[in-house]
Amino acid sequence: MSVLRRTLFRMTSDPRTLAWLDQEDAHLARTIRAHRCAVQYVGAGEGPGEPAFGYTIGLYGLGHPELVVVGLSAETTHGILGRVAGMVADGRDLLIGELLTWPEWDGRLVLEHLPNPGDVVLGANRFYERPAEYSVPAYQLTWAHTGAVFPWDEDYPCGPECQPRPGTWQA
Repeated sequence: MSVLRRTLFRMTSDPRTLAWLDQEDAHLARTIRAHRCAVQYVGAGEGPGEPAFGYTIGLYGLGHPELVVVGLSAETTHGILGRVAGMVADGRDLLIGELLTWPEWDGRLVLEHLPNPGDVVLGANRFYERPAEYSVPAYQLTWAHTGAVFPWDEDYPCGPECQPRPGTWQA
């Protein structure tokens, strides 16, 4: 169990924490109503399998898996997730293995199945009141490194510390 999950578990019995979580839940619901989804960014943890990442909350309510990006800055993560989530909110159904590009952006993304969403999308599961073992589904948006090289390519310049493979990391 990650440090974050243990901390949240311990905190939920404190009345002040419960009041704060109620306010956060109300704010999140307002954000999702106004923008169709929200982006949650999580800084890197202390362990090697706890990288910085971000994910959407709200796409599951539109009938689509949530989206996750790992190993990028908060600003880049929000930009990518906002753009791709907007496509979903506008009716686009994304598919595993799909390559996403835009004319004005040099980046490339590939959608991959995230096999352990219960260890990653904690806020989405809280919002939809789902336990980790019955987590909302999620896709990991795997990004191409400099030179359009993906983690599965032989000449990928950095190891899993740069962008861990789906299912090998957690919140």
